[in-house]
Amino acid sequence: MSDFRVAASKHLSDAGFLKITEDTIEGPGDETFTRVTVRHFGAVVVVAVDRDDHAVMVRQFRAAVGGDILEVVAGKRDVDGEAPAVTAARELAEEVGLRAARLVPLAEFYNSPGFTDEYTHMFLALELEDLGVPETQGPEEREMTVERIPLAAVDGLIATRGIVDAKSIIGLALARRFLAGEYGGLDPAPGGAGAGDGAVES
Repeated sequence: MSDFRVAASKHLSDAGFLKITEDTIEGPGDETFTRVTVRHFGAVVVVAVDRDDHAVMVRQFRAAVGGDILEVVAGKRDVDGEAPAVTAARELAEEVGLRAARLVPLAEFYNSPGFTDEYTHMFLALELEDLGVPETQGPEEREMTVERIPLAAVDGLIATRGIVDAKSIIGLALARRFLAGEYGGLDPAPGGAGAGDGAVES
C-alpha cells in the first residue's frame, strides 16, 4: 500500500477536452510536494482484424508530432455514461465504416501515468461487416486514409519505424497472440478502473 496520497487538487486551466490541475501530495515522513496533472476523459482503442488477417488501420495527421501516423482506430470516451464497448463500436463505425460481430477486451492501461490519468480500454474487433462510407469527424479524419496491413508485416513495420504509435504496437501484438491462441484476452474482474466492461457480441 502506498504511503503517498493526494491531499488537495487545484484547478489550473481547461484546454479543450483536457483539464490541468496542481495536486498537493503528502508522502512518507510528512513530506509535502506538488505535481501538475493532465486530466482526461479516457479512451478506447479498437484493433480491427478482417478474415484475411489484415489489420484495418488509419493514417492521419497528428498535430502534436507534425505529421502523419499509421495507427489503429481510437477515440475519446467523451460521452457521459457510455460503456467502453459501446464507444469502441461507435468509433469503429465512424472512422472506418465497419461493425464487428465480436469485440474482445484485450487490455486496459494508463497511457502515460507520469503526468496524465488517461485510461484506455483496448478491444479486438472480429467478424467485420462493411457499413459503407465512414462518418468521419473533423478535418484530420476527413483527410485520413484507411489501410489494411497484413498481421505478418507488423514486426517489419515496427522494426523500420513504420508503426511508432504505442497503442497500435500494444494492440497489434496482443491481437496476434490472441488469434494464435497464446493469450485469452482481459480477465473480467470486479473493482478497478475498468470494472463492468466485458466482451460484446453484436
